Amino acid sequence: MADERRKADGVAGEGLAGDARAQGLGPRAGSLLYENRRIVIASACLLVFIVLLNRVLAGQIMALDRAAIELMVGHVRAAWLTPIMEAVSFVVTPIPLIAGIFVIALGCRSRGVRGVGTFCAANLIGSTLLNQALKFAIQRPRPDVSLRLVDIGGFSFPSGHSMAAMAFFGLLVWLVWHGVRSRAARIGLAAALCAMICTVGFSRVYLGVHYASDVLAGFCASLVWLTAYTKVAGPMLSLARPPRHR
Repeated sequence: MADERRKADGVAGEGLAGDARAQGLGPRAGSLLYENRRIVIASACLLVFIVLLNRVLAGQIMALDRAAIELMVGHVRAAWLTPIMEAVSFVVTPIPLIAGIFVIALGCRSRGVRGVGTFCAANLIGSTLLNQALKFAIQRPRPDVSLRLVDIGGFSFPSGHSMAAMAFFGLLVWLVWHGVRSRAARIGLAAALCAMICTVGFSRVYLGVHYASDVLAGFCASLVWLTAYTKVAGPMLSLARPPRHR
């Protein structure tokens, strides 16, 4: 009887130890993912980009693309909405972006933070060069001209406007998160900037100049670029890094 009791106690002890290890595994895994969030984000985006690229190189029009075209042409397009979408797309063309960088640089300089203009400009230049290299290498034709609401040339994959939007506004999210003291303000500004990124991508599909997969691939490629750029160039920028308020 004593031996059986000791065996039962040993099994119970092992079970409790196993439960404790299982309970501790979740927080440790979450902490590990957070500490390596750049790698996780970049890996996920790279995987999505490769999947899309394989379909594009196979010459396929994806179900995602067909569904987006049918939605835009059949249900979303309206006379009043088209000029708004054109204006949204215009925001990420060279003149507005250069003006935006100039304003941001002046604003940061007034707070005693220097080098932000160069930091933003280098980011956009790198993203643009990457986009042009990818477009030249892949050479996916744009959607049929009958679907387009504006005249445009060049290749389609990945979307240059989507990459520029993610690079520009995505970097602003990074700057806001590292330079704004108020937690509520950080969240609000980051949400507004993310909404702008999504709206630019939407406008490109709405205007018929890109497939939805072009936009998604542009976002993914630019996020991979951003994770690398902020890792390498971010430490060179002297920003006030306030403590995170919970």
